[in-house]
Amino acid sequence: MYDFTDTIVLVTGAGSGIGRATAHRFAADGATVVVADIDTESGHETAGEIEDRGGDATFVEVDVSRPASIAALVNTTLNEHGRLDVAVNNAATGNRPAPITDIDEEEWHRVLDVNQTGVWAGMKHELPALFESGGGAIVNVASKAGIRGSPGRTPYGASKHGVVGLTRSAALEVADEAVRINAVCPTIVDTPALQSMTEREREQVVGNVPMGRPADPEEVANAIAWLSSDEASFVTGHALPVDGGETQQ
Repeated sequence: MYDFTDTIVLVTGAGSGIGRATAHRFAADGATVVVADIDTESGHETAGEIEDRGGDATFVEVDVSRPASIAALVNTTLNEHGRLDVAVNNAATGNRPAPITDIDEEEWHRVLDVNQTGVWAGMKHELPALFESGGGAIVNVASKAGIRGSPGRTPYGASKHGVVGLTRSAALEVADEAVRINAVCPTIVDTPALQSMTEREREQVVGNVPMGRPADPEEVANAIAWLSSDEASFVTGHALPVDGGETQQ
């Protein structure tokens, strides 16, 4: 456990999966959590769960594919809490497996707008707030598809490579300004996305993991919490695999 008492943490895509587990982890460690999601029902549910457990959370609707929506999210956070200390850019989408020749322009832009532009716009608006607060941390949720090829999912793979590149470049820009920026790169995680796959698809993706199972959302949340904590005070610009050894093959 880390001490995030009196810390304001913003988590996008916090309505389910990794984002929900991350919001719960920070709240359990004492943070005030801004739960952000495009799905108002699931977002309110996450915030309600945190409050039911004695934590402090508020829900704010956001569409990360729209930079203006992210700007409004950060402004709302500052208006309600007066500061921002940690931001987790987790919201993402994917595409069904298809050859690159079958991906149309609309699908390409849909994935890139959420996964890559959303992270860029997130950092663009979060960083000034972090500077004003005297420093802090950003963790971007990439993927093992951001550090190795992902055949059949070229929009997703390109977007997550972009997240890693954004993380490394932005981290160097602000390394002397008391803000650390890192990324986590999970393998397949036991989330609704995995559960929506066919049994054959699940067996294939899980079979690629040396540890023989998907990651639990909480395991990714633990890595995010560490990267955000003072225990990782000299770690920046890093893309941390949370993948059961998959990218080491």
